[in-house]
Amino acid sequence: MLKTINIIEIVIAVALTVSILLQNRGAGLSGTFGGDFGGYYTKRGFEKFLAAFSVLLSIAFIVLAITSLVIANRS
Repeated sequence: MLKTINIIEIVIAVALTVSILLQNRGAGLSGTFGGDFGGYYTKRGFEKFLAAFSVLLSIAFIVLAITSLVIANRS
């Protein structure tokens, strides 16, 4: 059981890392040279999905980490 939870946790960690890296902030070096937008920006479409998916993955990761800790302490 603990081994299965750890494997799922690793998969979620990789998916969370990828989903965070796919979110384009648009800052980079352009903010240094005055290319920053600076205005109000709403997320639409795929960006909105990635943000919600990242939140969902992070909640799942935290729940699995706590579950793994509880199961490891019982053994």
